[in-house]
Amino acid sequence: MAAVIETTELKKNYGKHEAVRGLNLSVQAGSVCAFLGQNGAGKSSTIKMLLGMIHPTSGTARVLGHRIDNEKESLQIRRKVAFVAEDKRLYDYMTVGQIIRFTKSFFSSWSESLERNLLEQFELPPDRRIRQLSKGMRTKLALLLGFARGCELLILDEPTEGLDPVAIEDVLQIVVSLAAQGTTIFFSSHQIAEVEQVADHVLMINRGKLVLDAPMDQVKEQYRHIQAVFPEPVEERDFRLPGIEKVRAEGRTVSLVASHNVDSIVEHVRMLHAGSIDVLPVSLKEIFLEKVKVRS
Repeated sequence: MAAVIETTELKKNYGKHEAVRGLNLSVQAGSVCAFLGQNGAGKSSTIKMLLGMIHPTSGTARVLGHRIDNEKESLQIRRKVAFVAEDKRLYDYMTVGQIIRFTKSFFSSWSESLERNLLEQFELPPDRRIRQLSKGMRTKLALLLGFARGCELLILDEPTEGLDPVAIEDVLQIVVSLAAQGTTIFFSSHQIAEVEQVADHVLMINRGKLVLDAPMDQVKEQYRHIQAVFPEPVEERDFRLPGIEKVRAEGRTVSLVASHNVDSIVEHVRMLHAGSIDVLPVSLKEIFLEKVKVRS
C-alpha cells in the first residue's frame, strides 16, 4: 500500500533542545496507526510539522504525496487532512449548530449523514453555545467536526480525553468504521488499552527517536516474557542474544523480555540447564514502559 505519511530524517530543535531527532516513519493508506510516547517525547512537534504549523530544522516529510516544506503543498495538506487537537479549541461564542455549518462550508466532501448520526449519538444540543458545553461535550463536538469532513487522512491527538467509558467505546467504533471505509487514522494517545483495541500498527517515539515500528499483530504474537529458574546463580551477560530487549537476573531467577527469536532464546535457556521455564505474553503497556524508560 502507498504511504500516506512518510518522514525522512525529520528533525526539530528548539534552541539546544532536540525535540525530534532524525525521525524516519511511514504510515500506510487505510491503516489505524497509533503514535505513542511520553509527554515531551516529540509527538506534538512531529504532528505540527506534518501539518505545516511549524517548520522542521532539517529533513523532510510527505503527507498524501505533498511536501511539508513547500508552502503551496503544505496548504494542500491542510485542505485534505482532518486534525483534532488535544486542546479541542473551538469558537466559544458560536452554537453547536453554527460551528457545524461554518466548518462544513469549507469541505465539499462533508458527510451530512455522518453529521446527523453523530449529533444524535453524541447527544449534542445544536442550539447550545460552545462555552456552555462540558469538557466531554466539547470533545465530542471536535470529533464530529473531524469525522464528518470526509478526509483521506484523520490525525487525532488524545481523541478520547474527557469522555466517559460509553462515549469512548462509541468513538473507537467510529474510528474502526472510518478506517474500513478507507480513511487513514493517525492518532496519539496515552490510553494504551484503547490503542490495543483499534490500532493495526504501532509507532513508538522516545526522546525524539523511533523506538518501535511494528504491526500490532506482530507485537502481540512475537513479544514474550520468559521467566526461568536455574540450579545455580546466573548473570545477565549469559543472555546476550538477538531479540532480547531486557534482562533481569536475581540469583537463580532470570526474567527476559523478547521481541523476536523466542524459540532460539528458550532453547538457549534450556542449554543453561534451567529447572523451569515459563513463556508469557507481554502487554503493549509493558512494552511501552520498557521502550520509553530513561536511557543513558
